[in-house]
Amino acid sequence: MVASRAIGELFITFGVLMLLFVTYQLWWTNIRAGQEVDRETSKIQDAWAAGRKPDAFRPGEGFAIMYIPKLDVVVPVAAGINKEKVLDRGMVGHYSEGKLKTAMPSDRTGNFAVAGHRNTHGEPFRYINRLKPGDPIVVETQDTYYTYEMASILDQTPPSNVSVIDSVPPGSGFSEPGRYITLTTCTPEFTSTFRMIVWGKMVEERPRSKGKPDALVG
Repeated sequence: MVASRAIGELFITFGVLMLLFVTYQLWWTNIRAGQEVDRETSKIQDAWAAGRKPDAFRPGEGFAIMYIPKLDVVVPVAAGINKEKVLDRGMVGHYSEGKLKTAMPSDRTGNFAVAGHRNTHGEPFRYINRLKPGDPIVVETQDTYYTYEMASILDQTPPSNVSVIDSVPPGSGFSEPGRYITLTTCTPEFTSTFRMIVWGKMVEERPRSKGKPDALVG
């Protein structure tokens, strides 16, 4: 009886710990990431207002704001895809280092590739599978709004397939150099087994001095 009671108490304790962990992952990480996103967004906007124009951005440093109007997403974009410094803080990370370095929106040609969590830690890319061709994705920098239109999606590919962020990504439908954007995230939900890829093409470059693009008005 004593052994049975002890085992039962262990199972109850384990169950409570698992419930707390799930609550932390599904709820609290999103709360903390939301706070981080608000702080980083304000920090970026304050830097813009101060006229600060760095030549390069340090890993983890925010430099842009991404809008996906269809999904009500407004999220800072930071340099690098470090999990602790960028992704787990709720931000979107730009592939900007080493062999995975990709273009900036201001480059005349290239692929602006970014990564974001699909679940927990703010989950900015949770519903990118709902995007359809023509849906806008806007990247705001210090001087410019860059508007892209979603072009195609790759539902599933191995994490090792880094060609999805090439200048002209195979399978994207693009056949020549241009100004592209790539969103990458984990799939299926609550796993990191594969990657989901969304591609888009730039359709407008608008100075901030001229006001917001149509995609953000209304």
